[in-house]
Amino acid sequence: MRQFTTRGIILTRTDYGEADRILTFITPDHGKIRGIAKGVRKAKAKLAGAIELFSVTELTVIIGRGDLNTIISARLARHYGSIVKDIERTNAAYEFMRILDKVTEDKAEEAYFNLLDKALAGLDDEKTPPEFTDLWFKLQLLKVTGHAPNLRTDELGKKLLDSKTYNFDYDKMRFVPAEEGAFRPKEIKFLRVGLAAESAGVLARVEQAPELLLPLQPLVQVMLQRSLRV
Repeated sequence: MRQFTTRGIILTRTDYGEADRILTFITPDHGKIRGIAKGVRKAKAKLAGAIELFSVTELTVIIGRGDLNTIISARLARHYGSIVKDIERTNAAYEFMRILDKVTEDKAEEAYFNLLDKALAGLDDEKTPPEFTDLWFKLQLLKVTGHAPNLRTDELGKKLLDSKTYNFDYDKMRFVPAEEGAFRPKEIKFLRVGLAAESAGVLARVEQAPELLLPLQPLVQVMLQRSLRV
């Protein structure tokens, strides 16, 4: 009987039978794994308290013959319990899970696990408005998947200037100089911060952050839709 231990964050869960549940986890070292947690929906099930949404769980998994494994033990390592106190944060967390499940292959790299872990931590931080975590997550996902926008040069390869305004070319994923363009240099700088930041909280602390965020939310959303089809 072959088995392994790992850490995982739930991406999807489906009730199965009377008391079981089939779960998809993103892990740092085994990509995406699917496993059945038998009896987990029973009131006194040993696994129930350790397999929670919006959590990092230490898992022991028996390898199945197909793509469905069996989870035989679990221990809660981190639980981001503040997320469920706010409907906006909860909806954002579900959206992050949905997006990552769609864009990742079974052998997903560790970067995807780390991204979701940090994004959930951002949503759990009540000092960071969820819209900043949302923008940060999407920028980081564009970077991890190799679709980050060019925030340094225009379509001619010239350095972006503080004295100009810009529109955005979604096909080339870069800014284009324009008279009375939709984006100012300080908004482009805000995007640079988002791509470089280790956490969403960094974005929230930028001066004039709420003002800068407004025009960038739809921009980054369209980038994501066009690049990753989500």
